[in-house]
Amino acid sequence: MTHDPRLLAPVHGSVYDLVMANERHGRPLWNAEQVRALRRHMGLTQEELARELNVRQQTVSEWETGQYRPRGASERLLSMVAERAAFRYDAEGQGSGVKGQE
Repeated sequence: MTHDPRLLAPVHGSVYDLVMANERHGRPLWNAEQVRALRRHMGLTQEELARELNVRQQTVSEWETGQYRPRGASERLLSMVAERAAFRYDAEGQGSGVKGQE
């Protein structure tokens, strides 16, 4: 049985809206550069970001080196943290800091 991510869009609210579901279905939203850019934008160490996301510091390091990509709950939490920090990110692997600034 194939799962259509658009069916969950109303359940997950603004973080998991129809656009995000479609983008996520095509490719991951978070890559190494974006994770590092978000952490630096927030002025956090890897350990501090790890605590914020309830993961190990080693996990953040693995994301930032490209060894692994965030997925599932971690991917959604990164999106929520980014939104709260006014960090703009997109599916093309670009993180540009404060919304509205290029």
